[in-house]
This record gives sequence, structure tokens and C-alpha cells, in this order.
Amino acid sequence: MLIPDEYPMVSLLGSRDELLRVIEGAFRADIHVRGNEITVTGSPDESGAVVRLFEELVEVLRSGGELTPDAVERSIAMLRMTSDRPAEVLSLDILSSRGRTIRPKTVNQKRYVDAIDNHTVVFGIGPAGTGKTYLAMAKAVRALQEKRINRIILTRPAVEAGERLGFLPGTLYEKIDPYLRPLYDALHDMVDPDSIPKLMAAGTIEVAPLAYMRGRTLNDAFIILDEAQNSSAEQMKMFLTRLGFNSKIVVTGDVTQVDLPAGTTSGLRVVQEILDGIDDIHFARLTSSDVVRHKLVSEIVDAYGRYDALQEAAGPAKPIQHRGKRR
Repeated sequence: MLIPDEYPMVSLLGSRDELLRVIEGAFRADIHVRGNEITVTGSPDESGAVVRLFEELVEVLRSGGELTPDAVERSIAMLRMTSDRPAEVLSLDILSSRGRTIRPKTVNQKRYVDAIDNHTVVFGIGPAGTGKTYLAMAKAVRALQEKRINRIILTRPAVEAGERLGFLPGTLYEKIDPYLRPLYDALHDMVDPDSIPKLMAAGTIEVAPLAYMRGRTLNDAFIILDEAQNSSAEQMKMFLTRLGFNSKIVVTGDVTQVDLPAGTTSGLRVVQEILDGIDDIHFARLTSSDVVRHKLVSEIVDAYGRYDALQEAAGPAKPIQHRGKRR
């Protein structure tokens, strides 16, 4: 196959052929490159898959995307496991801000983003690092830029993640700030930091704990509930019923990381049973294969999943029986 002259081969094959080595390691085929001509020798299935991969990678470059070893590995996985085209996934621009473009990196992330476009209420459920909140916030900022909504509301339950933080000093906002800091961090990636205080002062962007949502009706807003596994069933009902006209809700969380007190039911765990089948509500599920952090994060998530499955299969631990005379 011939690569069009407008695409430098280094952008397709990588610096020192690092991308080519990824491709060679993934297929049982010989790949030879001379100039802008690529020759593939192997079985029809393998050589055909290599050609399709290169066609998709060229399409990513044509759309302005950048190829990395991770992007190539994910493209290979998409071609082998789904009918989705890697170029359609990796070329979808969600938000361009501060010199970078935010795009989905996996098929499930694209389906999640598409669901946000097509539904009023979307639940993004999956492990840490799958981009649930980050992608939702990018969609919210895009909607605000396009004036489809008037404000963004970001909220989280103020629940301690296993630690006891004690009585924090400062004002009420200073006390709850540590719980909301991850939302601020993501926001700073997408909006000019100098403009954020002005937008918050004007009420265009609001970051608040979940308890502050009670009693409100939220019109013309994009509302994101993060860490929803730490909301109770009653809080989840309260939050969802805040929905007003021309608004959109995205709820994100990981049902394997619940920090609620023992005996408290997670609202995220029961909400699908309650709302299943209702039109315009969508449940998007992401897995360890959608993790976009360090590769070890995906392996850690899988390892904990296997451990939890073994624990559930074994059942509750039996109390130790002490035999013999008491003294």
C-alpha cells in the first residue's frame, strides 16, 4: 500500500519506528517499509488486518489526530474485538481547549459520549481512570461554549474515603473543598484558569456538595454528579428529581468503591433496577479495558475484581470455634 505524500512516514511509524514495532509485535505478518510504500506478507487474514489498521491510522492523521503507542494498541484491539472503526473513535473531537483536543480513546468511551448527546440522563459506571467524569465535563464545557445551556453544576457527596479527617479548620467552603478538589482540577484543564473565578462568581459554573442540591429546580443546566456510589438511595432520588427544563444530567461512579457507612445502600447500586427501561435514561458501562491511566491501573482493577469474585463465592467467613476448657 502507498501512503499519501502529505503524511510524513515518521508520523505514521513513530520516532525510531516505535509505532511500527508495536504493529509488528501484534500481527503474524512481515511488514517492510521503503519510502512511502508498505508491503505486508502473511496469511490473508493477518495481512488484511494490517492493511486495514494502516488505513485507519492514516485516517486518524487526516483528521488531525496524533498517533502514540497507546493509540495504536487501542486501534488494534478495536479491529480485533469490535466492528467499530478506530478512526471514528479516535477522531471524535469533544472539546478543543488550551492548545489540546479532548477525544475518546476507546469504543466504550465513544458510546458514552454519544449517549450524553442523545439522552437527557446518562449514568457512566466503571472503574477509576476510565474518563467518566472528565469526558462528561468536556461535554458540559462544550455545551456552555455553544450556549446550549446557561450554567454547569458539578456536585459530589462529601463522604470520607476511609480516612478520618477530623474537624477541618476554616470556613464551610474550606472544609468541603478537599472533597471537590478533583472537579476543580479537571475544570482547570478545560477552561482558562483566570476566567474560572469570574464564571463561579456569576453562577455560570457552580461546584457544590450534593447536600446543597436539595430543594432546587435546575433549568438550562448541565449537571454532573461525581462519585455517585457514595450517595444514598434517598440522595440519588433527591438529585435526579432536581432536573428542570432544557437540562441534562450525567451521573458517574464506581460501584466497587463505596465509602458509605455499613448498612447504608449505595444509590448508584440500586438506581438501575429502579429506572431500567425508562426512555431517555441511559446506562453506559465502562470496564478495565477503558482505563486511560497507567497500564498498571487496568491490571489492578482486574486483580481486585477477581479477588472480590472469589470472596463472594466463598461466602461470609465462619467464626472460629474455640474448643477445650475455659480458664
